[in-house]
Amino acid sequence: MKDKTLREGDLVLLSFTSCNDCSTCSEERNGFCRSMTAINFGGARGISAADSPIKSTSGQPIRGQFFGQSSMSKLAIVQETSVVKVPSNVTELELSWLAPLGCGYLTGAGTVLNVLKPKPTSRFAILGMGAVGIAALLAAKAQGVENVIAVDIVDAKLELAKSLGASHALNTKKVESLDQGLRDMFTSGVDHILDTTGVVPLLESAVKALDHEGTLAIVGVAPGGSSLRIDPLEFMINCKRIVGAIEGSSNPAKVTQALSVY
Repeated sequence: MKDKTLREGDLVLLSFTSCNDCSTCSEERNGFCRSMTAINFGGARGISAADSPIKSTSGQPIRGQFFGQSSMSKLAIVQETSVVKVPSNVTELELSWLAPLGCGYLTGAGTVLNVLKPKPTSRFAILGMGAVGIAALLAAKAQGVENVIAVDIVDAKLELAKSLGASHALNTKKVESLDQGLRDMFTSGVDHILDTTGVVPLLESAVKALDHEGTLAIVGVAPGGSSLRIDPLEFMINCKRIVGAIEGSSNPAKVTQALSVY
């Protein structure tokens, strides 16, 4: 929703924009906005500047608003819906640790907290230990999940994940398949898998690695037109699920609401 209290000089954060009109936005699940892709990734990088969704005060088209903000710029023209006002009791210095988290935090942690919602007893594998995967790991540990399996092909990233609380680490270059590697740890498979890689063969193996009622959440970007090969009968018999998630179904405004508590 637009914040009618915004004033010049306010301390703000920039995030993605959403339509604020569809059912998911009305439920404050803005990351799942029906128009997310169209309004955040369409037009802003078109061949012609006329494709951009923003204009100067004189009406001249301006390239920008990738992901609603183009916030790597020193100056940015954004829609009001991309602006999140920082609570008055939070200082700019206190925000210095938050700005670098951005998309990675909302996507990784948001998918854990809002979509998968693992239990402390869940067996939870995270594919890819980049910013998104690490955010997911930290969120899972904060929720008390005991078995969190970090998966990557770089040992240094796996060591970092273990230092941050991962109970297990798996280098998929050193096993026959992801499925086999996870089942060597947990014979029946795992309850939740979050994929940040978009690697199709890894996704197919992830589906096989799910235990009964297991869920695979896809947040990594696979090549357009890709297909997953699954066994529909096995998928049905074991009541498995595959879900896609953008920005962890997050409402950026809630991040600053949480900050105001501390």
